[in-house]
Amino acid sequence: MKGQQLFNHKKISINLARLKTHGQTFEVVIDPDLAIDYKNGKEIDIEEVLKAQEVFFDANKGLHSSENELQKVFDTKNVLEVANRIIKKGEIQLTAEFRDSLREEKKKRIINIIHRNGIDPKTSLPHPVQRIENAFAQAKVHIDEFKKPEEQVSEIIKKLTPILPIRFSKKEIQINVSSEYATKLYGFVQRISQIKKEEWLNDGSWMAVVEIPAGLQNEFFDEINKETHGNVKTKILD
Repeated sequence: MKGQQLFNHKKISINLARLKTHGQTFEVVIDPDLAIDYKNGKEIDIEEVLKAQEVFFDANKGLHSSENELQKVFDTKNVLEVANRIIKKGEIQLTAEFRDSLREEKKKRIINIIHRNGIDPKTSLPHPVQRIENAFAQAKVHIDEFKKPEEQVSEIIKKLTPILPIRFSKKEIQINVSSEYATKLYGFVQRISQIKKEEWLNDGSWMAVVEIPAGLQNEFFDEINKETHGNVKTKILD
């Protein structure tokens, strides 16, 4: 069988999405980067996310779930529909190697953001990269491999500040999002910024004034435009 040919004889770990339900385990083999984006709501064809269009109860051994089991638990035998629910409702299981690589990549991105945009309040100069790295180690900063680097900056700065004083300039931005995208965008905006004022209008649209580190301004605009396909109004406030 295809899944057995792909995985049964390979003594390696693979990146999975796993859902435990009805006393059973269901797994699909994934492209980890795409699966994380897909789970976070990005519009990606699920066929691109899957490494194989098959459902397993033990993918590392190439052991498949039967069509009868899929029908009983998910009310469908359609693998793509089942895979969608496994990824959305289940957990992404990453190999140790990929997890370490992802964390290191995001750590470098976060350190670069702090280096470029934060300053030492005493000297008004940027902190050297090595000094920031040392502070990360001393503060035992944990990098979340499932969150965007930009979403982690604010919390990490709180942990670093007692060890390494950092000042970021701030920007206030007014945003107006139509009802079609408001709920989807709200979570991202809440994670990356401080919401100063907000109002849900009668038509379901959302208006807010948010505060973000000035250095994240471009990333913020890029992301909200991507998530709304450009259907968002923004204004930088003085």
